[in-house]
Amino acid sequence: MQVTRRRRVEKEQSGFLGRRIGRRIPLATAGITALAVVAAGTAFAQTHQFGTDQVGQITDQGQVISSNQYIAPFGDRLVVDNGKIMSSSVSPDGTHLAASVTDGGVALSIVDLKNWKVQQLVGTSASSSPRISSNSVGQEGPTYSPDGSQLWLGQTDGYTRFTVNPDGSVANPTSVNIPADGPKHALVGEAVFSSDGSTVYSAVNGQNRVVAIDAATGAIKQSWAVGNAPRDMTVVGSKLYVSNEGGRPAKPGDTTINSYNTQVPASPVTAATTTGTVSVIDLANPAAAVASIDVGLHPTALYAKHGALFVTNTATNDVSVIDTARNKVVQTVATQPWPEASVGYEPDAVTLTDDGHLLVTLGRANAVAVYRYTTPQEPVSYVGLLPTDYFPAEIATVGNEVLVSNTRGIDARRPTNSAGHGTHDTTSSVQRFTLPNDHVIKSETAKVFKQNGWNRGAVTLAKGKGNGHAKPVPVPGRLGDPSTIKHVFLIVKENRTYDQVFGDIPQGNGDTSLAQFGENVTPNQHALAKQFGLYDNTYDIGTNSAEGHNWLMQADNPEYTESSAGEYARSYDTEDDALGHQRTGFIWTGAQAAGKSVRDFGEFQQFLTKPSGASWQNLYCDSKNMAATGQKTAYPLNSSSPIPSLNDVSVPGFPKFDTSVPDIYRSEIWQQDFEKNGPANLNMFWLSSDHTGGPANAAAQVADNDLAVGRMVDTISHSKYWKDSAIFVVEDDSQAGLDHVDGHRAPIQIISPWAQHDAVDSHYYSQITMIRTIEQILGIHPMNQKDSAASPMRGAFTKKADLTPFKALPNRTSLTAGLATPPSCGLDTPAPQNPAAAPAPSAKVPADKQALAAKWEDWKSKQRLTGPDAKPDFANPAQMNHFTWYQTHEWKKPYPGEAKIFEPKDVPGAYIPSAESDG
Repeated sequence: MQVTRRRRVEKEQSGFLGRRIGRRIPLATAGITALAVVAAGTAFAQTHQFGTDQVGQITDQGQVISSNQYIAPFGDRLVVDNGKIMSSSVSPDGTHLAASVTDGGVALSIVDLKNWKVQQLVGTSASSSPRISSNSVGQEGPTYSPDGSQLWLGQTDGYTRFTVNPDGSVANPTSVNIPADGPKHALVGEAVFSSDGSTVYSAVNGQNRVVAIDAATGAIKQSWAVGNAPRDMTVVGSKLYVSNEGGRPAKPGDTTINSYNTQVPASPVTAATTTGTVSVIDLANPAAAVASIDVGLHPTALYAKHGALFVTNTATNDVSVIDTARNKVVQTVATQPWPEASVGYEPDAVTLTDDGHLLVTLGRANAVAVYRYTTPQEPVSYVGLLPTDYFPAEIATVGNEVLVSNTRGIDARRPTNSAGHGTHDTTSSVQRFTLPNDHVIKSETAKVFKQNGWNRGAVTLAKGKGNGHAKPVPVPGRLGDPSTIKHVFLIVKENRTYDQVFGDIPQGNGDTSLAQFGENVTPNQHALAKQFGLYDNTYDIGTNSAEGHNWLMQADNPEYTESSAGEYARSYDTEDDALGHQRTGFIWTGAQAAGKSVRDFGEFQQFLTKPSGASWQNLYCDSKNMAATGQKTAYPLNSSSPIPSLNDVSVPGFPKFDTSVPDIYRSEIWQQDFEKNGPANLNMFWLSSDHTGGPANAAAQVADNDLAVGRMVDTISHSKYWKDSAIFVVEDDSQAGLDHVDGHRAPIQIISPWAQHDAVDSHYYSQITMIRTIEQILGIHPMNQKDSAASPMRGAFTKKADLTPFKALPNRTSLTAGLATPPSCGLDTPAPQNPAAAPAPSAKVPADKQALAAKWEDWKSKQRLTGPDAKPDFANPAQMNHFTWYQTHEWKKPYPGEAKIFEPKDVPGAYIPSAESDG
């Protein structure tokens, strides 16, 4: 595209970035352009349809969201600006919907369905009425009593029981506790009432059992052992059915993987569960043995009607239909609407209308699948799809109306800060409609396909793979054809938004007021953007690290992790939980299946051991000694994974997440391995210092990360492997700051002789398009419908290589700034700063702010940011973001949109749940 006069002037003034790829489209015309691209035909298949649309834009296809999708729900929408809906249920009289919510400061939202508005919010804040002691919520519920007089909200170790007022609001919260069993909290799933309302049956998810509770007193009357991770329940006559998301208990000879201190049957390659069951409890004979019915993988929602029990299996993407008279699966309904991919749709809720329509929500497809149903034995017939908002999770009928609760609503667009957006600005929504006729459903089906980028031929396999007839290109058109790139390096960093790092680059769409780590903190990232291109319209999909690493390693955040966000007590880092793994495996298992070699440096590692004396200061000095002498480390660390297939390809001496390990230490460990062994085809890294919160201050840690990446690129680009290498640099998520476009917008870099040089690329990209690009280069078959539908980033590459290497720049911010104790090898002396760029922040604290800064340091010491038990995102994200902002602005400037600098306890938004109970 022709460079405008303004751009030419900027280039002449700065010598930076000569080409602009794509252009920004005004809101009024964006939809027309997107449709024109789609109409151009199969050459623009899949997510090329986004063009240069930005998240939040409203187009003719719908609103753009961060997950490679448009949303335009069928029917009416009520946006809930109070966080994500985890689960919901309708009152017996059909007048209200009770929703458990998270990430917005409350635990319960009561929606008045008649007046179509949020009527009441209940949580821990002083303004909440009534006020409860915890905002944690489980995966299922809340549950109304049969007469509508009580509402039970599932929380970490039991329930909060409310009375329901005549107007539908709730009052009089009372705790109903279920004690922990050693390290296993109760972590309740669904609660259901007996028909007379006297007993509540609870799926105690964390303890693999079901208990009967006296509804009046809260006393536990009986307990039954069931399968692993019981989740949803329903009563049919005298039988209680329980979905066990983790399947049956392990038997001798099973291969197993851990899940909340239980070894569950699982694959040693994919680490995913291999069984799914529904337990059957005979309430008429409570002493009888619990029966079990085999169903698909990850059974979640249950719904019973007219002698049939419907079970959504989120991992096998189908619905089991059980004849309740015989306790036998009589048919399995496939919920795989797009032929190109069999998994990744994640059916997670189901209901049956009075006129015989089976409705199934497809969480990851933002759709409701509609089938015609007659009897359990007679096969259903597929009608089509209806579009929803982002991640539908519950469905119910009220009269002839259908109600859908959408977990993520309209994405992270809650208006919390006038200066920008954050990933924790999460929304949800409730949607209602009358089921239309088949003709309308088929028309809406086409819309769902467009919104997801589902096109024929999205995954085109090379015929006669390896026959050598195709000419190598950087990103092959067909999966399995040769690429000019043989070695891929995927470097995963931590938590930054685009504006935080690149907001100071005038050629990109940045906001200088939100830039915290500009050129004098990240000189290498800026130099790499200048040489290899700047991407200013790329999005991370996850809200936090638990989701972000899943999106990168699995091209999805599986339904289990999505639905666990209200608690994160069973697991946060799903590396150590089989329930968080999809059955089609990871990017490394896909690479191995394609015959490619893999080497892992810290990514998806769960455990870390460190020798005594391995402090940040000592590791910093050790890294300098390794670089100068080539000697091995004096402090050998060991990280590992519970996933056998990953451990087999991991370098154990490369540390996992721990902010008391400098990234320049990690880069030296890699450097020695690279010199000895060379690269694999797929090389994965976790460089986490830019998370901040370690012994050095925020700017120092980001500078440390920048220097490590710069040195790695320098080494690769000066090696014999450079000519056929590509380096992808990405954040796991962008939750740790604000961005003026969207909180999910993040900095990425594509570094290769085959990458475009000297350009600004404003096309819509995401982590999924990046993963699909890596898959296309290495011949890895896509893992699910998300990466199958994503377009490889072919426009980011050229057919002619530019072999100019990259020369790393020295750090301009002291790596030892802010240390309480200097390292024995002395403080770091940085290179001179660029006077034309914003100065790097100093570590000095004004005298009048030293007491306040001390309170923040005390807060930091309690956040598990360092050491063997360090946990990503343990710290409350709102507090962490404020602390980083105060440090990078030398304790002189309030957080954007606020009038003062706060103590930790006074930070607005400090109610956002963290991974504090993650063990």
